Amino acid sequence: MLHLDTFSGIAGNMFLGALLDAGLSRKALTAQLQGLGVPHRLVVRNVKRAAIAARYLDVRVPKAKAHGKPKPGHGHHHHRHYAHICKILDDAELAPTVRDRAHAIFRNLALAEARVHGIPIEKVHFHEVGAVDAIVDVTGAAIALDLLGVGRVTATPVALGHGTVETEHGRLPLPAPATLELLKGIPTVPAEVAWETVTPTGAAILRTVVDDFCTLPAMTVDAIGHGAGNDRPGPMPNVLRVILGHENAMETDRVVCLEANLDDFVPEHFDHVLERLTAAGALDVSLQHIQMKKSRPGFLLRVVAPPHCRTELAARIVAETTSLGVRIQELDRLILPREIRRVETPYGRIAVKISTRPDGALDHSAEFDDCRRAAKRAGIPLRDVIRAAEEAARA
Repeated sequence: MLHLDTFSGIAGNMFLGALLDAGLSRKALTAQLQGLGVPHRLVVRNVKRAAIAARYLDVRVPKAKAHGKPKPGHGHHHHRHYAHICKILDDAELAPTVRDRAHAIFRNLALAEARVHGIPIEKVHFHEVGAVDAIVDVTGAAIALDLLGVGRVTATPVALGHGTVETEHGRLPLPAPATLELLKGIPTVPAEVAWETVTPTGAAILRTVVDDFCTLPAMTVDAIGHGAGNDRPGPMPNVLRVILGHENAMETDRVVCLEANLDDFVPEHFDHVLERLTAAGALDVSLQHIQMKKSRPGFLLRVVAPPHCRTELAARIVAETTSLGVRIQELDRLILPREIRRVETPYGRIAVKISTRPDGALDHSAEFDDCRRAAKRAGIPLRDVIRAAEEAARA
């Protein structure tokens, strides 16, 4: 998996430079980019941005070839219509997954430009984003993800600069209109710098390849890379940080935690409340002794549940206890993979929960209610049924 730390924004060359710094093979990337049939040369330099060493990638277009006679559909003029770019990708010698991803990135760019200018997508022509360097950046991004075998991409909320930028359309506010269109629905934060932190190409890559915007997810870190943008004055280095890693054996999900402090709750009612909350979708219910204001003894009722159950569970808590309100917070949860298997024992079929630890070892836990019923039927100690069920599951 790949995580993008966009604390200073993102551009197409920053994305590729960071992945090269993290271990992407420059030779393999260059070889596959030749399939575009677009004359260019990658220049990669080791630079420093503030105190951070990073890779700066520049796409050079040979002047003689850039102004020569172009191949059909491969014109080298600065303005390129969306259809021309699609033809370049269609004619290119690329893996199908790479071609599809590059098409998706450029389609998002074209849709953003069409909305900004109020024209059909067929009439969109690119200026900055249509130049050869952007075609190489976009296709290179698709190639890089394929070469690295990245299955999931996450990113932090995107840092946005302020001010203005000079474009083919004249001076425009930052974020540039197409960039802002591409970032709709994506979380952003102010970068507090007066320069362009996110280019349209960078925004299109984010919109197309990122699965989730979040802080660094649970993972084992394998490699870190820094891709440099232009050297900018300011309080932070103009770099994109990428983190390559693999997911831990533990799975992740989201839960809500509902809490209520109770100073006049009758403990013997807890079984009834537990039953009602479990029926409403609670994953776990607990009761803790606490010391409340004015030194009154009380209880903390805590309920863990899937997010979609929050409203019904809050209503149940208010209805079944003396609480006047419920505190709710949403949390990340790490859980071991698990499954339920029913096994044959001398006392009947018993359900056993089997979980897998991070080291691959298995834990077996017989379901209590099944074991209790079987123990009553057989007239034997509960622990004997539990032992038999767990031994059967291990076998």
